[in-house]
Amino acid sequence: MSVRFRRYVLLLLLALVGAGAPGLAWAHAALNRAVPADGSVLVAPPGQIDLVFSEPVSPLALRLLGPDGAARILDRFALKDGTVVITAPAGLVSGTYALSWRVVSEDGHPVGGTLVFSIGAPSSTAPETGEQFDTSVRMLVWLSRLGLYLGLFLGCGAAASGAWVGPLPGPARRFATVMTVLGLICVPVALSAQGLDAMGASLVAFFQPAIWKAAASTSYLWTAVGAAMALAIAFVGIQLRGTAAGVAGLLSALLAGVALASSGHASAAHPQWLMRPAVFLHASAIALWTGALLPLSLALRIKAGRGALRRFSSGIAIVVAALLLSGFVLAVVQVETPAALLWTAYGRVLLAKLALVAVAFTLAGFNRWRLTRRTEAGDLIAARVMRRVIAAELAVLVVVLGTAALWRFTPPPRSILAAKTQPALVHIHSMQAMADVTVSPGRVGRVSVDVVLMNGEFGPLPAKELSLGFSNPAAGVEPIERRARLGEDGIWRVDELNLPVPGRWEVELEILISDFEMRRIKDAVLIRP
Repeated sequence: MSVRFRRYVLLLLLALVGAGAPGLAWAHAALNRAVPADGSVLVAPPGQIDLVFSEPVSPLALRLLGPDGAARILDRFALKDGTVVITAPAGLVSGTYALSWRVVSEDGHPVGGTLVFSIGAPSSTAPETGEQFDTSVRMLVWLSRLGLYLGLFLGCGAAASGAWVGPLPGPARRFATVMTVLGLICVPVALSAQGLDAMGASLVAFFQPAIWKAAASTSYLWTAVGAAMALAIAFVGIQLRGTAAGVAGLLSALLAGVALASSGHASAAHPQWLMRPAVFLHASAIALWTGALLPLSLALRIKAGRGALRRFSSGIAIVVAALLLSGFVLAVVQVETPAALLWTAYGRVLLAKLALVAVAFTLAGFNRWRLTRRTEAGDLIAARVMRRVIAAELAVLVVVLGTAALWRFTPPPRSILAAKTQPALVHIHSMQAMADVTVSPGRVGRVSVDVVLMNGEFGPLPAKELSLGFSNPAAGVEPIERRARLGEDGIWRVDELNLPVPGRWEVELEILISDFEMRRIKDAVLIRP
């Protein structure tokens, strides 16, 4: 590796690792609780509807479908930390309603769902929400992401190869130009596709302002801006010569890493001080490796290509080491447990990617240990075989990029496990007594229950005893009764409670105030599968 290249890397890494340094602690949002609860039957129309999420969100679309199938857009809402407080429309009649909600979490990914409740009595049939994903939109998201990856890794990467492998041959310069132009075209397409997917819209809404506004409200906007900057710098660098071309190319490759570290599943994971720099390092290393392959192959057509091969061979070990180390960190944090490689779609995509990368490394190893010395010695047959192997290696890596683009549709096991551990919450309110009941985790199986008792004015409610009863009439489960114990922190607790089936569970509290006074309050809590 040249001294000049080491200087470029040191200076630009110092500048850009800071740009990929920790920011907000992002994660996937999950709906913890809703008021009214899902499946509840209200005596009177609600004045507001509360959606309580595990983290702050931004609403993209809120629709209330009534018993007659008519849809109302709910545009009057307020954000309070992780709670979306929606003002309910006036004039709601008896029957069943479905609140179709779609929000964007802080990692830039849309989350949606439906809350069903009834006023007076349930309707004979629930309103149809019509929530479906559009296959053509999913295809556009995947193709635009793949095109963006090709631009960033093959375009910016090829431009960066001028800093450590050697000047770009004419055909490589033209190829890199095509890749950067492809990437620049895909930037707005990918951004609009993000908006379409976030809003659950079809392709016909591609140019609608609401779609672009929705896309701009996600963190993917920063990825698009960073990618556009990287591709523009690469395009300019490809047209330059000498040191300026190498600096511009290397800067574009590192900016590609910053862009991809600005949003996405991996960048959202904890700890932020580790994950975002790891994404930055991983993406930059991919660009340096894949982008250098075609220029190297074309350089080997002439005698001067032996020098390019020596420089590539001396520098690629550091690039691959950075790639493997960062990739290992990302995989461990995202997958968490080896079993998740098989039972989650994310894990299966990762296995497919690892298998393809193993093929690419096998081809690269064959070149390095069987053909490099012979090619450097002037063996023309070895050089010809090496060019063919490099072409195969590059083709495999393009398939790797297409496989990685599938992760846009697969939440990582980390997020799935986190969602499973989210508690189920319910606030029970009466004139004489109130209670905040937390069931952890909020899914079937063994759980623990925490209860905070309050009087009608939200002050502490002293009690001598507290008993809880959980029943699920729809599933034929009679009350499961437990006596709570009072902790030193003033919270009543029940441990080792088993809720065998998912669904809407009725919770009844018997609060013994004194030997002569007992208060009973009840409500329902939704337990996930």
